Amino acid sequence: MDDWHAKIDAYGSDYMSLGSAEIQRRLAGDLIVLQQQLDTPGRWDVAAKLMTLYGKTFPGVDGSKAVNWYLLAAQAADRSGDDSTRVWVRGRAAIALGYEGASLSVAESFANQALAISDRPSLGRLNALAGQAHVAAIRGDQYAARTLIEEVRRVFDVAGSEEQESDYAVPFWRVNVFVSLLAARLGDERTALIAQEEAAKHLPAHLPRFATHLEMHKGLMLVRAGDRRSGVSLAREALAKLPTEKHSLTLRMLLAEIEQR
Repeated sequence: MDDWHAKIDAYGSDYMSLGSAEIQRRLAGDLIVLQQQLDTPGRWDVAAKLMTLYGKTFPGVDGSKAVNWYLLAAQAADRSGDDSTRVWVRGRAAIALGYEGASLSVAESFANQALAISDRPSLGRLNALAGQAHVAAIRGDQYAARTLIEEVRRVFDVAGSEEQESDYAVPFWRVNVFVSLLAARLGDERTALIAQEEAAKHLPAHLPRFATHLEMHKGLMLVRAGDRRSGVSLAREALAKLPTEKHSLTLRMLLAEIEQR
């Protein structure tokens, strides 16, 4: 089991800096091997976490592959019998889809399931609430979105990660990336700028993909403010500056959202 836990740690770290294509290729091989070893709750726990990450390498907007992997991950988490894993998998799926603006009803369902399993403050609960907040923002429910993000902040104060660099962690800078996009979607320039400043201040310099997220959020803010040309141009330039091998599907979907507004 130590080898598999080491793989979880390695993939969680690599996901932060590598492109989705490389992660998908490597992880596919390991999942095939792991599939032959699912004979204990601990192995199901590992499978749930790796399947969730694998789902992140597919665009949630197509409504099939990503969602199917998240569903499989939730089933694996249930087989593990570990409520914290059950909450985390569903919460991670909720924020992934909510942040991407994809399959909103599925994102909402995953979030509701996570919150129903346990009310204990955890990263899974934080992710679920953040996913719900993005769904509310996209649907135009400003009150719900703002209420939920305040709950996210409260949970973070109790359960937030230290400054870890892993997709399985939510440190201070990352929760501010969530808030930055949420505020940009709401047209709340003040909150967005504060979140962007806090995120940029604490974001490790060797994780440029997330700096690109913040620049693209600024593009969305310009579009929301009525300057579509400048906003789209800023978002495109930000993505173009990032080496292609570091691109993620989420960034491409964010650009599409900005271009379509």
